[in-house]
Amino acid sequence: MTSIATRALNDGRKIPVMGLGTYPMDDAEAERGVSGALEIGYRLIDTAANYGNETGTGRGVTGSGVPREEVVVTTKLPGRHHGHDETLASFEESRRRLGLDHVDLYLIHWPLPRVDKYVDSWKAMIELREKGVVGSIGVSNFTPEHVERLERETGVLPAINQVELHPAFPQDELRAYHADKGIVTESWSPLGRGALLDDPAITEIARAHDVTPAQVVLRWHLQLGALPIAKSADPRRRRLNLDVFGFELGEDEMTAVADRPHRRIGGDPDSHEEF
Repeated sequence: MTSIATRALNDGRKIPVMGLGTYPMDDAEAERGVSGALEIGYRLIDTAANYGNETGTGRGVTGSGVPREEVVVTTKLPGRHHGHDETLASFEESRRRLGLDHVDLYLIHWPLPRVDKYVDSWKAMIELREKGVVGSIGVSNFTPEHVERLERETGVLPAINQVELHPAFPQDELRAYHADKGIVTESWSPLGRGALLDDPAITEIARAHDVTPAQVVLRWHLQLGALPIAKSADPRRRRLNLDVFGFELGEDEMTAVADRPHRRIGGDPDSHEEF
């Protein structure tokens, strides 16, 4: 079983340096995938209310045989529940579906600036953390401007910002901002939805290290200081994705991995709306 290192968060807690994503698994796939991942060493599990698999994720956690205190479970607030009271109610729904007495990391899934309730939701999440039913609080898909507003109006910075990050969208400026603020950058779609795994530069690096292209890309994330959340329903790929601690990319290789036109594959946080 692989042992995963941890990173310190700005609230004093720790988080594994990589995790398992569950989108778009259904409940049955999530239960099998999460349980199997925990058995081989994963300790960070990522779900969301909008993924529709919180029930299966929770069952995978409780049925894995891994002590609950060793697992960091993340879920996310959906856009339709932005607002102070709505956030408190939504969290209880997520907790009920998960079947857990607490959530280790709770994120606002998207900022929805047109709706303009994310600060109210953040205040509710601070209350949940103070109550002890949430360990750490963070955001997803927030820009520096969104984060600055949270800090300005509440005095509390997110522990994590989970954002689209992969070699075709490396988010250099945002990562530098996070580093300055002490916020951990977490990468969703870290493999670029698989589009980069046949890239000649990445496959050449993979051959040089006798690893897979996916392992090269995940190692690239780790050496950037980002925390990748890779989804796989395949047990063999999950095991390979976890096996990225036995090699290191050189500076030229790090540059080559991201030496390509940069573009988003997901929504723009300033305009994307997901309810």
